[in-house]
Amino acid sequence: MVGGPFYTVNLGRKDSLVSTQSSVEGHMPLANMTMDEIIKKFESKNFTVQELVALTGAHTLGFAHCKEFAYRLFRYSKTVPTDPAYNPKYAEALKKLCHNYEKNPAMSAFNDVMTPSKFDNLYYQNLEKGMGLLESDNALFQNPKTRPFVQLYAKNQTAFFNDFARAIEKLSLNGVKTGNQGEVRRKCDAFNSIHI
Repeated sequence: MVGGPFYTVNLGRKDSLVSTQSSVEGHMPLANMTMDEIIKKFESKNFTVQELVALTGAHTLGFAHCKEFAYRLFRYSKTVPTDPAYNPKYAEALKKLCHNYEKNPAMSAFNDVMTPSKFDNLYYQNLEKGMGLLESDNALFQNPKTRPFVQLYAKNQTAFFNDFARAIEKLSLNGVKTGNQGEVRRKCDAFNSIHI
């Protein structure tokens, strides 16, 4: 449907019996974290910098609500309202799209404005052009530890697909639940029975 690499998905993985926002907080990187903070998050789960960059390529699909990046458009600093890392034309388009985000919190923008419904390496090419939607996207290109992998994937879609496939398979094996720690759900977005 959207293209992208082939990778193995192991069946029978157990999902948690608890699903709350508070149980996720502190475990996921945030869009406004520094790249060094994000690298530490991934390293704490035994992922390399290259695997981090490959997995972030999932941003080739999907969207982010304007509230997650509006500060970069309208109030970046006291002297500079718009983050200078943004491509100026891209920033202006985002400002038009998100002008009413405070009244309409559902307003959002595609992570990859060029090919939003295709899994490809254009996300990385966009980063090189100042078109990283989130601050963390921009930081991938700015940080000297992650930039070489962004440049590699921008030039070589096959390398991105291969590395993404290996990294997503590794991610699927992270934190596997065993015994009565979880359940194999019959429907992925709902518990098999209500747990209180």
